Amino acid sequence: MSLNKNSLLNIFLIVFIDLLGFGIVIPILPYYAQTFGASAWQLGWLMTSFSLMQFLFAPVWGRVSDRYGRRPVLLGSLIGTIISMTLLGFAHTLILLFIGRLLAGIFGASISTAYAYIADVTDETNRAKGMGILGAGFGLGFIFGPAIGGLLSQWGYSVPMFAAAGIALVNLIYASFKLEEPKLSEEMRAKNRSKRFDAQALKIAFSERTERIAILLFFGVTLAMTQMEAVFALYLGKTFSYDARTAGMLLALSGIIMVLIQGGLIGKLVKYFGESKLVRGGAFICALGLMGFALAPEPRLLVAALIIMSLGHALLHPSLSSLASRGGSHENKGIVMGVFQSAGSLARVIGPPVAGWLFDSVSPRSPLFSAAALTFLIGVLAWVLLLGTPRNPETSKS
Repeated sequence: MSLNKNSLLNIFLIVFIDLLGFGIVIPILPYYAQTFGASAWQLGWLMTSFSLMQFLFAPVWGRVSDRYGRRPVLLGSLIGTIISMTLLGFAHTLILLFIGRLLAGIFGASISTAYAYIADVTDETNRAKGMGILGAGFGLGFIFGPAIGGLLSQWGYSVPMFAAAGIALVNLIYASFKLEEPKLSEEMRAKNRSKRFDAQALKIAFSERTERIAILLFFGVTLAMTQMEAVFALYLGKTFSYDARTAGMLLALSGIIMVLIQGGLIGKLVKYFGESKLVRGGAFICALGLMGFALAPEPRLLVAALIIMSLGHALLHPSLSSLASRGGSHENKGIVMGVFQSAGSLARVIGPPVAGWLFDSVSPRSPLFSAAALTFLIGVLAWVLLLGTPRNPETSKS
């Protein structure tokens, strides 16, 4: 199958615009929830409600897209996003915020359909390039979204929500005209979709030692980072009296670092060091950044710690993903990567409530200390478990 450049461009724009709207909400939601009297623990559950719905509905939308096509599911998800963001904008109680986030998670779960779409319009020789393009859409959305959301927040916390709804509407109009349905049978669509948690998928994914370790380490890394993300804005407000605008700019800075590493440098770093060394180094760097973020006495050191933390995190995700994708047949790689992503989704369900409870019951810094300790432990485990792991021949080619 030749690379369908028009299809890739269209799905890139759709994902980018979708993540732009999602990114707009990220720095605003904690401040918005606080106006309704939400505690950090309640905010954690607010974030978990989104992740839980994504975890539960991703396989549902996947099966629906296998049967009826990717295009209807992607268009329907945009309609749902418009509704959820509009509801968030009009929310006047914490309950309505929860309902809006539940709906956003249900319809946001269709992002897995975008990955399946890429698999439909590419083959083994160019699929990595297609996935890289999709990843760029994610990265750029997370750079510009938080910055835009932070800027818009000065006119009220509901304004960014309405802006996100408007962006989703523009996306829906664009997709309605430009997004084409890949001409594949239901069986072929099902084959191209990554399989998630079930007994058979778990058996396949955990049958190889390296893949098993990568999945478990990814769960731990994601659990740590979601604790930091859950209290990020609350911690900045409590410790430095920063508003949503500043939080958005700092998130955008983190996104820029992630894109620079994952979009340009990671390939060269993997060829030079290998995935296992990058996992170990990334975990220790991330732990150092998290500890510095928790202890920073003034803004310049806080920004420096954020840069270090983002650098470490940028090394971890693609390196673990590469390790997870090594073994088995090409057919089984989709299953392994589905379980790999599901492990991260499950961690995003668990992390925020834990972080919120620690913030309220122990101290505002305690979720950051917890995240730092967990990433340090990940580094130690990676040092022991991945010692002597050979480099992936696919990524070490010069």
